[in-house]
Amino acid sequence: MNLSHAFSKKMQPQRTPGTQRSAEDIVRHRSRIGLQALFVVLVVLFSSVSITHAQQAQPWTQIPIPPLHPFHPEQPKRIELKNGLVILLEEDHELPFINGFIEMRGGSRDEPANKAGLVDLYSDAWRTSGTASKDGDALDDLLEAKAAKVETGGDVDSTSLSWSCLTKDEDQVFAIAVDLLEHPTFKEDKLRLAKQQAAAGIVRRNDDASGIAAREAAKLVYGANSPYTREPELATIRVVTLEDLKQWHDKTIVPNNMIIGVEGDFDAAAMEKALRDAFEGLPRGAAWPKPSGEFPGPKPGVYVVDKTDVNQSNVYIVGLGTLRNNPDYFALSVMNEIFSGGFGSRLFQDVRTKQGLAYAVGGGYGADYDHPGMFRVVAGTKSDTTVKAAQAMMNEIGELKAKPFTDDELKRAKDQVLNSFIFNYDTREKVLAAAARLEFYGYPADFLQRYRDSVEHVTTADLERVAKKYIDTSKLAVLAVGNQQQFGTPLTELGMGAPHPLDITIPGAPQQSQGGNEGEQ
Repeated sequence: MNLSHAFSKKMQPQRTPGTQRSAEDIVRHRSRIGLQALFVVLVVLFSSVSITHAQQAQPWTQIPIPPLHPFHPEQPKRIELKNGLVILLEEDHELPFINGFIEMRGGSRDEPANKAGLVDLYSDAWRTSGTASKDGDALDDLLEAKAAKVETGGDVDSTSLSWSCLTKDEDQVFAIAVDLLEHPTFKEDKLRLAKQQAAAGIVRRNDDASGIAAREAAKLVYGANSPYTREPELATIRVVTLEDLKQWHDKTIVPNNMIIGVEGDFDAAAMEKALRDAFEGLPRGAAWPKPSGEFPGPKPGVYVVDKTDVNQSNVYIVGLGTLRNNPDYFALSVMNEIFSGGFGSRLFQDVRTKQGLAYAVGGGYGADYDHPGMFRVVAGTKSDTTVKAAQAMMNEIGELKAKPFTDDELKRAKDQVLNSFIFNYDTREKVLAAAARLEFYGYPADFLQRYRDSVEHVTTADLERVAKKYIDTSKLAVLAVGNQQQFGTPLTELGMGAPHPLDITIPGAPQQSQGGNEGEQ
């Protein structure tokens, strides 16, 4: 007797002798036999599979990991015109699209303090006003019909013009971009609209607690009046005029302060000719001054924004960071990964996993291209664990100097940094953007290649050296944005003196009954 037959017979319901089964009983019985047989087959099958798998399985740590391939992204073609304008071309024929941008040096850090917000207003009104031959509304209709875009923008250190279109429409869309660059017409009604939109953002900027925390933390590091933290106010945008926009345009549209990048489905020789024809005749102008200034870092202490309409806190611990051209940048990048690079990092494992004090926690020793970045460690936590979270974060920062780095931490951090690094440059568009960024800030073109090699050579001794050199808890400031009455433990328990309340009042804005310090200081 086979196994399935014996099993089905055993499970068969007993009948009184002489009774007959109905058709329904017969169907039900046969179905039961079929299911029972299937169950037995599956048990036998999975048992054999499990045995085979157990015999073949190997620990995941024994899976061989091949070394990374050499990192040699195809660099864009670089052309420098006689007037100093730099062109970067990256052919990519995979799709019938072309994307281009023009970056001009000069951004919000360069605008007059009494007209903070000028660059944002300029970048909005520039595009919406249009050109001398076609206003902004007509441009919208034309470009929408072609599924194309021409946009303008502003940033802390630059303004930009960009375009995107199908290959077949490149000549027409590029002509619109050039016309907008060379023949803009700034209109009063479009400036007025930009001011209204900016004013709406200003009066609502204290609604978001995380936005307040990021803004005020930067002010602690760079200074409240620093060009890097200066906020547009209702009064400063009100005084911006059309003449200011025109003067800014004339000041920044200078070829030796511009970088043009084009990526997509085009012939490089033909594109170079088109760009030369359009821009080679522009006269060279004065070079844009390099940024300067002192960066002393924050005044140590505890700072608080009492926002009464929230039930959780945003906690920042901040200090001054460094520059990317610092030789220690590579070791600091690996240190950051060990400290706060992911679920397995020291910070995450302690503050969130073990102690359960944060919804999210992260940060690191920051670096910028042409001015020092910020060192910051950030967490979101419940109101009543604000002080505990800050203490745990500060303890982990101190451990960077006191707790030795292990070879295992070093290996995992390098793997994570290098394996994720390549995804920043896995498309031609990303490679072009990176090349333009290095060109803009005056970094060597092979900086990315050197980054990988430098990270691979970092040792635990390097990590201990940079931790001792750059980590100093006595130079850090703590900022808490939340409902101070719900903190439970007072901020004085951090041992950094009495907390300093920060005034986030919006000058000229209607007083708001929500949380915050409006009018309280």
